[in-house]
Amino acid sequence: MASVNQLIAVSLGYVAFLFAIAFFAERAAARGRGGWLRSPLVYTLSLSIYCTAWTFYGAVGYAARSGMEFVTIYLGPSLVMIGWWWALRKLVRIGRVHRATSVADLISARYGKSNLLAIVVTVMAVIGVTPYIALQLQSVTLSLSIFSGPEGAGSLNQFRAAFWVAFGLAIFTVLFGTRNLNANERHDGVVIAIAVEAVVKLVALLAVGVFVVWGIAGGLGPMMDRIDTSPIGQWNMDRSRWVALTALSAAAFLALPRMFQVMVVENEDERHLQIASWAFPLYLMLMSLFVVPIAVIGLDLMPAGSNPDLFVLTVPLSEGRVGLATLSFLGGFSSATSMVIVATLALSTMMSNHVVMPVWLSARAEGAQVSGDVRDVVILARRASILMIIGLGYLYYRFSGGGAALAAIGLISFAGVAQFLPAMLGGIFWRGATRWGALAGLVVGFTVWVYCSLLPSFGPGAVLSVATFDNGLWGIGWLRPLALFGIEGIDPTVHAVAWSLTLNTAVFLVVSLVTFPEPLERLQGAQFVNVFDHSTQARGWDAALATSEDLMIMTQRILGAEEAQILFRAEARRQGVHGQLPEPTQAFLQHLERELAASVGAATAHAMISQLVGGASVSVQELMAVADESAQILEYSNRLEAKSDELTRTARQLREANQKLTALSVQKDAFLSQISHELRTPMTSIRSFSEILRDTEGLGEVEQTKYASIIHGEAIRLTRLLDDLLDLSVLENGQVSLNLDTGQLGDVLAQSILTAQAGSARHLEVVRHPGEDPVRLMTDLDRLNQVFINLITNAQKYCDAAVPRLEIDVRRTDTAVEVVFRDNGTPIAPEARALIFEKFARINDQDGSGAGLGLAICREIMTRLGGDITLDPTLKGNVFVVRLPQLAALAAQ
Repeated sequence: MASVNQLIAVSLGYVAFLFAIAFFAERAAARGRGGWLRSPLVYTLSLSIYCTAWTFYGAVGYAARSGMEFVTIYLGPSLVMIGWWWALRKLVRIGRVHRATSVADLISARYGKSNLLAIVVTVMAVIGVTPYIALQLQSVTLSLSIFSGPEGAGSLNQFRAAFWVAFGLAIFTVLFGTRNLNANERHDGVVIAIAVEAVVKLVALLAVGVFVVWGIAGGLGPMMDRIDTSPIGQWNMDRSRWVALTALSAAAFLALPRMFQVMVVENEDERHLQIASWAFPLYLMLMSLFVVPIAVIGLDLMPAGSNPDLFVLTVPLSEGRVGLATLSFLGGFSSATSMVIVATLALSTMMSNHVVMPVWLSARAEGAQVSGDVRDVVILARRASILMIIGLGYLYYRFSGGGAALAAIGLISFAGVAQFLPAMLGGIFWRGATRWGALAGLVVGFTVWVYCSLLPSFGPGAVLSVATFDNGLWGIGWLRPLALFGIEGIDPTVHAVAWSLTLNTAVFLVVSLVTFPEPLERLQGAQFVNVFDHSTQARGWDAALATSEDLMIMTQRILGAEEAQILFRAEARRQGVHGQLPEPTQAFLQHLERELAASVGAATAHAMISQLVGGASVSVQELMAVADESAQILEYSNRLEAKSDELTRTARQLREANQKLTALSVQKDAFLSQISHELRTPMTSIRSFSEILRDTEGLGEVEQTKYASIIHGEAIRLTRLLDDLLDLSVLENGQVSLNLDTGQLGDVLAQSILTAQAGSARHLEVVRHPGEDPVRLMTDLDRLNQVFINLITNAQKYCDAAVPRLEIDVRRTDTAVEVVFRDNGTPIAPEARALIFEKFARINDQDGSGAGLGLAICREIMTRLGGDITLDPTLKGNVFVVRLPQLAALAAQ
């Protein structure tokens, strides 16, 4: 038999081998030669982290104790991968889009970046996984005790061995799990080490199985005969346990922090899930292939009272196969170490991002801009968290006595992490889920699990008193931990799983229905549920309150100076800015938050940027409006994708719109004042002169004619103003009826010029350039004439040249006929060009006689005619262009 020292030497050599593989894998990835590290095969093998020492050792013990029920621990994940891979793809897409670094980060991001929720999930995960880490330590020490012989099986030696195993695992995880600050980057060294361990434990278990079937039983036929005569071969199904355990293993596969780490965080391409959907169930089938034969042979060969969890080791040893037993030990060692490494890596990220960093930042008044390198704090926090988590696992193993069956400990841990499932699945499929619903459900479910499963696992009198087991908490019978609400006769595992998940889900649904999600929750909910439609983030940031310098300082503290400069230079190039920091646009803030979230978590990154941009200054009403609009865009419009480049100009457009609205408001006030004046003046004249005609006797014919002419002129002026107002109202409401007719464009222009000049005392030289060919129109000629008259009248009125001149050109394009009106007056000021077609605008109105409606009416008429009217900026004079579509311009006859 191999000595313990020899076994330790083999283990150290195996660990050194893993160190070398991890080291060279990271170097290959850093040099860009690690494409093979990101293959579907490596990804599938990394999922084998699900198969821990529980499945390597404990599955055989489970089969020996409970028959075929062990299949449930393989059946749940297989059903998820085969029947629910599309949901896993959605989970992976959400994790990659939102840069989720852990289960806590995902749930926190879904429910409004709530750090309180992230802390609750983190604490629950640490407590829930602690028994599982203890299980791995127990499996390694039990296997070592087998090789040490009866004299070496003392409890003191086991605890000491467990301590050194835990210490070695902690060192490996610290060295290869905390090299990168960006928790969202692949840990290529760890992943390839896990893949190698997956192969080792599969080969070891298959080797023992082949030896048992063909080396001991004498072949497949005799082996089947042994199974038939064994109690294991009798099919005794407890339906409630099968359903509960299958559901529990499926839930744990989705919610375990280590599974999220390899399935989401370490995923390079979500298409790998398509291969993993059949390859991973195949791997599980191979892992379970020889479980029953090993259990049957172990029960036949080993003495009564032997620990069935160790049949994988003791059966080869009993036959003198030390080499095979050593290989089996390495398989179990691989199963245990890979689980501990990845689990502590995931949990340490959660601890640093959601517990340590928020506390550290809140303790400093400077907040996000605190001096000193945040990188060092984050990495130190993760390393300390790794030591603490593995230490907790060791303490659980020490105080629980290490005597429970491996499967029992595994089920306790599974039930604990399964409490994440309602909040997780509800968040990615139901937009109505709220933060308070998730929080309430998690707290209730976790409390029931602790009371009904975790604390009883220490045994009566250890944590819970014997009286509590028998009479319930505070002597209340229906609060007995193994008979909650007075329901007895249920298997303890089924009892704990059923009550915890049922109450968790019920509270989650009820509280979500009676509470209203906050604006950010609504935005995140829309993005999570519709992640395949839109993979961008919306945010209620006020970019105008941020400065690029503050953002740069904060980013340097977290990512380091070099990475921060690369990030900001890339954004500056994208914005077309050279030699300076980029503008803190809405899109850049969202991108920056995602990059920071990969290092310190979504909730912490959101809080840090909020400090700089003053997120609290945005009102709930404003956020609600943004949320409603964004949700509608996310659901009903793909046009936002085509206009994504406009996001970089959002701040500038908003400022321009605000300036325009301010100017329009001033114009509106001036318009109302002018309209009041315009209406009052003619009405006053009409009233005054009509009273003179009525009350004055003996007026001569000349005076009567004079006063009547004044009344007539003012009435015409008043009628013209009212006609303009009515005309504009009809056009804006779409109530106008077009009278389509055919005619020559040249005739319309000639009539317009004649009419405009006949009604004006101011001379304007009009020069026509009719173009090469005559243009025949099919349109409302009267309305078009009205537009031309207005433009010519404006030139007569506003052209301030010494010799006013208006040139009219007619030209064709591929899609339209354009009539260009070009005068030689002073150009309209740039700040006024955006307002001239508004109905309240009055530009350069020297005599105060205009109402500011002419160009607004022109614009509405051209819109109804299917064309448009624009002002072309120029350095000399003013150029108005009237465009008629080709549909209205017929070919020359």
